[in-house]
Amino acid sequence: MANLPSIESSMPKNLNLFYNGKWHNAESSKETINPGTGQPITSIAQASTADVDAAITAANDALQTWSLTSPMQRATYLRQAATILRDHAKELALLDALNTGNPVAEMLNDANVAAANLDYFAGLIPMLKGETIPVSDETFHYTIREPLGVVARIVAFNHPVMFAGAKLAAPLAAGNTVVIKPPDQAPLSCLRLAEILGEVFPPGVLSVLPGGAECGKALSSHPLVKKVTLIGSVPTGKAIQKAAADSLKPTLLELGGKNALIAFPDAKIEKLVEGVARGMNFTWAGQSCGSTSRVFLHESIHDDVLRKVVEYVKEKFRPGVPTDMSTTMGPVISEQAQNRILDYVVSAKQEGARLVTGGRKPDTDDEDIKNGFFIEPTIFADVKPDMRIAKEEIFGPVMSVFKWNDEKEMIKEVNSTQYGLTAAIYSENMATAHQTVKKVEAGFIWVNQVGRHFLNVPFGGVKSSGLGREESFDELVSFTQTKSVNISIAR
Repeated sequence: MANLPSIESSMPKNLNLFYNGKWHNAESSKETINPGTGQPITSIAQASTADVDAAITAANDALQTWSLTSPMQRATYLRQAATILRDHAKELALLDALNTGNPVAEMLNDANVAAANLDYFAGLIPMLKGETIPVSDETFHYTIREPLGVVARIVAFNHPVMFAGAKLAAPLAAGNTVVIKPPDQAPLSCLRLAEILGEVFPPGVLSVLPGGAECGKALSSHPLVKKVTLIGSVPTGKAIQKAAADSLKPTLLELGGKNALIAFPDAKIEKLVEGVARGMNFTWAGQSCGSTSRVFLHESIHDDVLRKVVEYVKEKFRPGVPTDMSTTMGPVISEQAQNRILDYVVSAKQEGARLVTGGRKPDTDDEDIKNGFFIEPTIFADVKPDMRIAKEEIFGPVMSVFKWNDEKEMIKEVNSTQYGLTAAIYSENMATAHQTVKKVEAGFIWVNQVGRHFLNVPFGGVKSSGLGREESFDELVSFTQTKSVNISIAR
């Protein structure tokens, strides 16, 4: 069991705005909450439009030097940052557990994932090269890959330090400067990230601006920001796309999901049961865009698998104190989220879905969690495609189970939502699996497994689940632009 540092020693000492290599005060601040207790932790600075402008100006000034830094030197910077993240993994995990409610034991690897991304993209830097193009004996043509400029990266609350650290990697590797906007609900680990990485990079190369909607809108619309990216909801993604449109800046969006897990009759039951339970991400209360929250079980295995999944979930996922290493399930991020999710439970019952387990706040006298924003792991059966819980992203610990017997109709239901981020297919027949992969409208599909990401394999969604691909060479290239050079060599 990990020997964790204290919360006091892990807390960031600076709660303001970090840009141009320094900490800056803001005119306003906002309390950040511990979802496990419902109590405030501290107050965090909120970046205004003027603050954003100052940070972006500094980042743009730094670009002139950073973009000309040699590929090998940029790689050295990234690898140094990766080492520092690994050294501070425990304190960063503790901060995220405190501020997001996700169990600390499951957050311990987040900084390591971020570090792996930094190392991976550091290694890819030499692959950012142009090409020569034969046209005629009298001309010589070649291309150069150049950075875009200042990149704004807006990260989600469910894994703040993993997203912030990992999403630095590709744009910095390509020679861009980066402004990180931490999640408004959980900024603490990103501020600590700025403290430990602030002196690694030259001033202005890395900025961290906590703030709300004003900060996000200013970043998205600022003319000196050349690309804006988001991990978040579909409505937020659309707002960013609109704000970016006036300056015609590209976006990279990983948005919501209403992801399907499809189980065929020949699936291995034990593996399937674990996959159904784990794919829902009950550990962090279902708060993951990639959660397989719609489960399609063939009628021949439906009852047996459902019974075993309920048993598995009740045994493995029990709400508890997020900073306790023994906790296996955390709360949702806020009271507002808790109320919204419980409203879905009411709606599902009214529309005729059958509540199999959960669907309420935990009935507990435990003083440590009774005021937190917890919801029991919730599973509904007899779900129909036209129900709200079947169509809308809940972003909470609510699973919808469908029974199917007609494959064509099942695929139609799988593809009936606006989303297309991930999907999982369970079958021992690889022909069946491959054919189903082609039919499912999703950008990232697992076969006989769930939830895993693999560096070097492009991750991203289709339909309303986003634009672009990450975690791969595709991501690195997306932070560059091509310049074509044409030289006359005629005598």
